[in-house]
Amino acid sequence: MPPGLSTAEMNKLDGLVATRRKVRMGESLFSSGAPFTSLYAVQTGFFKTSLTTEDGRNQVTGFQMAGEIIGLDGIVGNSHTCDAIALEDANVCVMPYADISALAHEVPALQAHLHKLMSREIVNEHSIMLLLGSMRAEERVATFLLNLSHRMSARGFSRSELILRMSRAEIGSYLGLKLETVSRTFSRLAEQGIIEVRQRNVRIIDACALHAIINSNETMR
Repeated sequence: MPPGLSTAEMNKLDGLVATRRKVRMGESLFSSGAPFTSLYAVQTGFFKTSLTTEDGRNQVTGFQMAGEIIGLDGIVGNSHTCDAIALEDANVCVMPYADISALAHEVPALQAHLHKLMSREIVNEHSIMLLLGSMRAEERVATFLLNLSHRMSARGFSRSELILRMSRAEIGSYLGLKLETVSRTFSRLAEQGIIEVRQRNVRIIDACALHAIINSNETMR
């Protein structure tokens, strides 16, 4: 919620939630080309967004967790541009966008908050472009782990103990790396004592070393 709202305004925002929806692991919350009607606030669970490229490949474009909003991609063209798939059983709040737009005229803080969310999406897209355009494999994985750590910590979870809901192949698709490269990079970071890996459980032992990998590569560029 936007900060600084009155009790009455918070009650109006609560009223925006039309339904609560369960999405089973592997199911779609929405699909590319589907009409855009609502934004979705993730209550529990984990999602990935992906799109199909012109040559038929499936490209992962992001991962979303509890406390985050999905569906902003549909605002511009009134239809979704990607698929949103649950990586585990999830619950979302469905918020009709028409109701959000109407309330935003009454609550300026909500309008500003929407603009901030959309701006954040643009910044994230630029970050992905930088990730895929100029970073080396080790730097991409370090950036991914630090970003996930920061987001988990902001939502009250452990900053160092990560459970990866996505597969190594999905991480590779997101980072523009082959599965084998992702696996080798995880193994190399583990051998260096920077992380500890047990299947999908990753413990960040030395966050400073992950930052150093990114900073050293930036210096080299």
